Amino acid sequence: MPTTYKVLGQLASAATTNETLYTCPSATQTVVSTLVVCNRAATAKTYRIAIRKDAATLATSQYIAFDVAIAANDSTALTLGITIDAADVITVYASSADLTFTAFGSELT
Repeated sequence: MPTTYKVLGQLASAATTNETLYTCPSATQTVVSTLVVCNRAATAKTYRIAIRKDAATLATSQYIAFDVAIAANDSTALTLGITIDAADVITVYASSADLTFTAFGSELT
């Protein structure tokens, strides 16, 4: 299985909307090594991150972070080593359009 190390997804949030940061392609497994959340605002904000197995409808059991505070003009790097399979989706939500999400990892095909 060849491995490709890459930026899996980048998203400047639209605010108060669940948005897809990354969808694992078909016939692929992915290791998400790090998720970075960046607050570009001068005030604190909150964010959510969920892993939706097989693109299932969002449910409370899928959250790995829920309404986590991030300080003004700050970044948080979550080094988690999340493993996902084809059609799994990383969904993010921000309390403001001032948050940026980036996922780094490797795809195995």
